[in-house]
Amino acid sequence: MQSASDRHEYPAHWEADVVLRDGGTARIRPITVDDADRLVSFYEQVSDESKYYRFFAPYPRLSAKDVHRFTHHDFVDRVGLAATVGGEFIATVRYDRIGADGMPASSPADEAEVAFLVQDAHQGRGVASALLEHIGAVARERGIRRFAAEVLPANVKMIKVFTDAGYTQKRSFEDGVVRLEFDLEPTDRSLAVQYAREQRAESRSVQRLLAPGSVAVVGVGRTPGGVGRSVLTNIRDYGFTGRLYAVNKAFPEGQKELGGIPAHRSVRDIDGPVDLAVVAVPAEHVPEVVADCGAHGVQGLVVLSAGYAESGPDGRERQRELVRHARAYGMRIIGPNAFGIINTSADVRLNASLAPEAPRPGRIGLFAQSGAIGIALLSRLHRRGGGVTGVTGVSTFVSSGNRADVSGNDVLQYWYEDPDTDVVLMYLESIGNPRKFTRLARRTAAAKPLVVVQGAGTAPQGHAVRATRLPHATVSALLRQAGVIRVDTITELVDTGLLLARQPLPAGPRVAILGNSESLGLLTYDACVAEDLRPTHPLDLTTAATPEDFHAALARALADDSCDAVVVTAIPAVGEGIAEASGPAGSTGDAALAEALRSAAERVPGKPVLVVHVELGGLAEALSAATSTAPQAATGPAAIRADHPFRALDRLRAVPAPEEPPAPENAPRLIPAYPAAERAVKALADAVQYAQWRREAAEPGKVPESIDAAIDEKGAAALIDGLLTRGQGLTLAAEDTCELLGKYGVQVHRALPASTPDAAVAAARTLGYPVALKATAPHLRHRADLGGVRLDLADEEQLRRAYAELAEFFGTPDELRPVVQGMAPRGVDTVIRAVIDPAAGAVLTFGLAGAASQLLGDTGHRLIPVTDREAASLVRSIRTAPLLFGWRGSAPVDTPALEELLLRVSRLVDDHPEVVAVTLEPVVVAQRGLSVLGASVRLAPPPARDDLGPRTLPAY
Repeated sequence: MQSASDRHEYPAHWEADVVLRDGGTARIRPITVDDADRLVSFYEQVSDESKYYRFFAPYPRLSAKDVHRFTHHDFVDRVGLAATVGGEFIATVRYDRIGADGMPASSPADEAEVAFLVQDAHQGRGVASALLEHIGAVARERGIRRFAAEVLPANVKMIKVFTDAGYTQKRSFEDGVVRLEFDLEPTDRSLAVQYAREQRAESRSVQRLLAPGSVAVVGVGRTPGGVGRSVLTNIRDYGFTGRLYAVNKAFPEGQKELGGIPAHRSVRDIDGPVDLAVVAVPAEHVPEVVADCGAHGVQGLVVLSAGYAESGPDGRERQRELVRHARAYGMRIIGPNAFGIINTSADVRLNASLAPEAPRPGRIGLFAQSGAIGIALLSRLHRRGGGVTGVTGVSTFVSSGNRADVSGNDVLQYWYEDPDTDVVLMYLESIGNPRKFTRLARRTAAAKPLVVVQGAGTAPQGHAVRATRLPHATVSALLRQAGVIRVDTITELVDTGLLLARQPLPAGPRVAILGNSESLGLLTYDACVAEDLRPTHPLDLTTAATPEDFHAALARALADDSCDAVVVTAIPAVGEGIAEASGPAGSTGDAALAEALRSAAERVPGKPVLVVHVELGGLAEALSAATSTAPQAATGPAAIRADHPFRALDRLRAVPAPEEPPAPENAPRLIPAYPAAERAVKALADAVQYAQWRREAAEPGKVPESIDAAIDEKGAAALIDGLLTRGQGLTLAAEDTCELLGKYGVQVHRALPASTPDAAVAAARTLGYPVALKATAPHLRHRADLGGVRLDLADEEQLRRAYAELAEFFGTPDELRPVVQGMAPRGVDTVIRAVIDPAAGAVLTFGLAGAASQLLGDTGHRLIPVTDREAASLVRSIRTAPLLFGWRGSAPVDTPALEELLLRVSRLVDDHPEVVAVTLEPVVVAQRGLSVLGASVRLAPPPARDDLGPRTLPAY
């Protein structure tokens, strides 16, 4: 696409799709010689005022020389980028490298002039801000460290683009022009600005999908039945507050409506805007629908159609083309192969899904990648009985299907600030970008609970997932550290979600247990102990207990300052009076007990209360119904239509959407009831751990300034640059490893090679006795259990004898690779590792050395950078941590020194992304101080770090 004189080929990796401030999308790409006509057309649509601001003079049209200059770039010293929608330019940005005299220059000059031009119709959409992020990343890649821009004082919008970006900058005013200069190195403030803009844009893009003013269902059958007709009926019957249209190109020419809904042969024929299109046509017809929607200005698509990546290679390519086609028009996609979306807000009332039951309004946000799991979750939250108390609704529901575009990350951005969502439940079969998900989860969990079931093993065929070298358990551990409540089953997802939606967070792990069954109380006690809670001995009220007895016992337990939560156990009462009062269904007695528990819980609203019931389905209903904060079921539920596409679910009841408004915020909380003690206690334990995480997150740790004194960041950078000239990826030699680690205050115990017995003796004399003799061959390294290490060699005789033994048992010196090392103080052997994973980012790992820890997987993990609080928790996170703190009478070791070492390794990897792997093994932690006896470092060109780069959507 460029002429032969250009210095670099077309940089395709600069192409990116971005979400703009209003939720629409645009494509950013380099400008080439083929864009001359587009550039002229773009410029003709820019106002005279905007042209004046760009060129500081009236400039009605571009000359041929201008067009040539603005379309011919070398992609090094001269670069131009364009933002496009529908293939046409809506904005441009360019930089020209300049020298100290302000004239055009080449490398090593590291400054460039930058200038923007945005079409007036697209100003205010955040286009310039997105372009600045991308042109800044391009400039850094080409060795440019600073931008300069000259702006007229009246061009307030462009000045704001630069000043709001968060970069370190200088401003001057001369000859009637404002000159801005700013460094391109990301700062904490620039990253914060970027993340805030990302959140607003992605949240808005999801809001446009979930709260449309008008919806067109494309692929509506002319007769009842089928996916399209079912979705149309669901939207209509749920009471959608906006405009609804039925679309099918097979409709007769004269047909104007279908069942009272306006009908059209194409989206293009609709008179008026369409915000959302629900697509339910065969995959081969979807491109035509996308083109029609794009031409009509539709903002987003929910694609229910199957036959995409889940069906194989051909479908995968079809899915890529679908995303590219939709994004070209600025549209976002949920799906394909999606189950639909739901928004229960009274202002929207949208049920664009295939759910067999109409969802109830509530305050739980629900995300499921699987349609089948989505059905199960909606049903469990909707229906009474069957275990946990039902009648708990959702605020919004998204089933993403193959999540080719909109993913769980996007929906998290929306729920983070959604006032109608208090708890987020997510079923994830895969995580496409764990690094971003962890960042968003940490922020969301600080504001509202986030409960996740994460599928293990291979991702479904339709999902694009980044390769990760980390085990599934490690990724799960990192999610928990980000505040995610990680559960294993959808049953636990609902159990925990209902507790968090209905009850306050516990202040601690102390649990009071009371009820009318001693055995059930003891089961609950044992379950609490198994979950590391601190239960009191169960209070047995006996089977003759009345509702008044339960009320009094619960009130006393809640008033006790040594209690953080209460679990009430209940079995059917024994006694003629109660049995008679209960009637055939036990409803009266159950209602009385529910009211007694509810009224007692109201007196101390700050402590959670859970109920474990056995064969008391009426109690579960009564607890949910008594002064409920959730709308109640309508009477006389209608049966599911016989033509519903999910025939296997015909036995479920379809309940019309309730008409009641949501309860006020100060309404009493519902008490969740569980059919098994283990389920209730597991949910409570999850809430306790999450509450503890919230308290700790409120006071984040820091990196102590004391470690900075021993860190030479610039010296390390210079050393790394020099070492990388030897190759693109290399494991450092021992001397280079020690030198680099030394720049960060990490001193490695010196080891000298011993290729012969005489060389070993010479090394020992240099180091001083006593010494250790070690075999460093890969199969023997760090395997003391195999006998490849001899310790405490006090003199030359012992050293020579040990050398002979190793040679006799394990082979020649060339096979052994022996080294001599001075003895370190005795202590506990540990291992510290850091690695940059392509999906999860930089991860710090800690554990005790030895085969047992490796076989049991007893290691802890933290995302880099770590704070002092995180380093301390990492040391204590492994099961064998007691060995560090004086287990069975042994002396405690110097854990503060260990935590400082973790901070130094974290800082090294965070400061220098070229350091892709660090291993310190073993690190012997003594009573005073520690010794790093072995170390290795691997360098490579820095991998892509999306969290530091410009905002982009996943590439297709």
